[in-house]
Amino acid sequence: MSQPDAAPKACADAALQPIRRADGEPLFAEPWEAQVLALAVALQQAGAYTAQEWAEALGAAIRRAQAAGDPDDGSTYYQHVLSALERLVQEKRIASADLLAARKAAWVDAYEHTPHGKPVELRRA
Repeated sequence: MSQPDAAPKACADAALQPIRRADGEPLFAEPWEAQVLALAVALQQAGAYTAQEWAEALGAAIRRAQAAGDPDDGSTYYQHVLSALERLVQEKRIASADLLAARKAAWVDAYEHTPHGKPVELRRA
């Protein structure tokens, strides 16, 4: 009788580990950073905007932040990703500024009303 292959379990375990930089630090400091980047990629793959439009939007977000005194040390990179994504979804009429503001307010409210240690979840309207 042969032994079950351990490779699928090893692959599954590896998939649950955080992606790390060469120095061993996690690539994403917070889950939202991975989520915003994944959303930006998914929207591009779905045809909401082109790779060129994404590159231009991200570059513009970084330049705006640097002009406003951003430390340019990599610590705010995902803030720039979020800024670029918000601007693009508004320009492409995927979501309005009002809808984005309402969703942010809902998350803040959910966070403020979630007991410590419990997952933050949006309430269904």
